[in-house]
Amino acid sequence: MISLTYSMSRFCVLLILVSVIFDSTFSITFYLPVNLRKCLREEIHKDVLVTGEYEVSDQPNAKTNLKITDSSGHTLYSKEDASKGKFAFTTEDYDMFEVCFESKSPLGTGRVPDQLVNLDMKHGVEAKNYEEIAKVEKLKPLEVELRRLEDLSESIVNDFAYMKKREEEMRDTNESTNTRVLYFSIFSMCCLIGLATWQVFYLRRFFKAKKLIE
Repeated sequence: MISLTYSMSRFCVLLILVSVIFDSTFSITFYLPVNLRKCLREEIHKDVLVTGEYEVSDQPNAKTNLKITDSSGHTLYSKEDASKGKFAFTTEDYDMFEVCFESKSPLGTGRVPDQLVNLDMKHGVEAKNYEEIAKVEKLKPLEVELRRLEDLSESIVNDFAYMKKREEEMRDTNESTNTRVLYFSIFSMCCLIGLATWQVFYLRRFFKAKKLIE
């Protein structure tokens, strides 16, 4: 029993350490000048839940619009005159997602103070509300923790599988590039040899025509 508990503890610590490496929480605070647009980008895997919470400081003469899009330009979330709120969406494919805040004011730049923007984004395991899951499925605290560890381990396995796939793609690309470089080098050598041979025969005929050689 003690050995099992010790093994579980080591396993939990390992998952926590790996989860720190593959951090799925993104939090940032920045100032947004008036009549300017700032965007943040992040790559997220397929079929991943993404949640976020934002807060923009209030300025009487300025309003801020929030828009979240993917690389194809599809709008996943949009909010005009955004001051404080939450958003959530599930990714359909591995893609680069862009979160943009745009400040607008009729007074012009320099006449309105910058707005303070707080953005907190979570995806994957961190985005799930395990308290609600526990209430719906009537899970005990230990069962909830095991569910979270199960989801975390699955997320880590998916990350490693994706990295392995990318490594294989990069290796195939390198091998293909090396093969093309080899063929190009052989072709260049053949061209140089052919050009050198043609020059020798041409110069020989030229010198014979000039009777410089027999």
